[in-house]
Amino acid sequence: MLTSSMRQSLGYLLLFISPFFYSQENRTADELFAQARTTAFEQKDYNTSITLAKKALEKAPDYTDISIFLGRLYTWNKDWASARGVFDELGKKDVRDEDYFIAYASLEYWNNQNEKAIEILDKGLSYHPQSESLWLLKAKTHFANKNYIEAEKAIQTVLSINPKNTEATGLAIRINEFTAKNAIGIIYNYSHFDEQFDNDWHIVGIHYKRITPIGPVILRGNYANKFAESGTQIELEAYPRLSKTLYLYIGGGYSNDVGIFPKYRTGASLNANLPKGFEAEIGYRQIYFTDNIWMLTASAGKYYKNFWFNLRTYITPNKENIAHSYTGTVRYYTKSAQDYFALQVGTGISPEEYRNNLLENESFKLKTFKIGAEYNFSIQKTNLFSVSTVYYNQEYLPNKKGNQFDLLVGYTKKF
Repeated sequence: MLTSSMRQSLGYLLLFISPFFYSQENRTADELFAQARTTAFEQKDYNTSITLAKKALEKAPDYTDISIFLGRLYTWNKDWASARGVFDELGKKDVRDEDYFIAYASLEYWNNQNEKAIEILDKGLSYHPQSESLWLLKAKTHFANKNYIEAEKAIQTVLSINPKNTEATGLAIRINEFTAKNAIGIIYNYSHFDEQFDNDWHIVGIHYKRITPIGPVILRGNYANKFAESGTQIELEAYPRLSKTLYLYIGGGYSNDVGIFPKYRTGASLNANLPKGFEAEIGYRQIYFTDNIWMLTASAGKYYKNFWFNLRTYITPNKENIAHSYTGTVRYYTKSAQDYFALQVGTGISPEEYRNNLLENESFKLKTFKIGAEYNFSIQKTNLFSVSTVYYNQEYLPNKKGNQFDLLVGYTKKF
């Protein structure tokens, strides 16, 4: 039994907290909706946010924005059945809000129900044909479903509505890699040295790319004339997709003409396509002439409207010190993912340049500055042309520098 003092204390407590409960129960639907959003976005407390959204709907059952938000909350909380229940009820009410179709299709997209997502998006686009968000999600969904032709159509629609859509530009670049099952190409690289070597270099590379169920695979053969001698190299590269966000780079090469090319080269990287137009890569490269040279590589990229910014580094550790190579690149895309201007500035030697045999004898530790420009353009989407030039100021011996000028032209046919 409660004593009189306990009853008195309980009375004081109820008197203290009753205004709090009274104020909670008498909040408007808008106030509860605002608190639900704050709780979800700032505190990431989806359960509490769901409770608040439900209370708001008790006060305003036909408040569509709250119902859509509740469906999103269930999605974020991985309660797929409840989310679908909310969206299905909205569908029965013939809701036509753009955000409804985005939220519902996003649920199905992230659960790999791509056909269902496309059905929802098509219905949404019948009401909102100029919606960038709906078209962009449709492009993502077709891309995830490996329907690359439809993905390209959707992303081109986004870019026709808004040519400076950052996320669409980045996605268009990725889709472009898959729009033709086959591609063959040829590239020619000419190098002139004013001090380091007496003879100019000539390198010709031919490649064949095939889109496979796991991703692009590229077979490449290279012929070079360097130091007035000739050599050949064969390379194989693959870019398997792991998920909507991640893919790998795996590559290797072999040559029996050591000195003209490395005897072996290998490489692997994990790549991520991140939100808001960001991308990242981390991996390794290995080159073997008479000894192994191991390099760690990392890069960070960002799409912004029609621009792509990228910074890449190669780090080569050894017992005495660590050699660094850095390259910054800026691209400006014009009419498509295959048409752009690029500028490049960097220091050090990259193992992925055609001149990579300069990495022999640890000359990669010497100082190099480079600056270059590139122009890529397409004709009828299937004929791709590339022209670039690079200037190098190379320390080829300690405290002794020379200049190098490179000119590179290339052609690729997609089919």
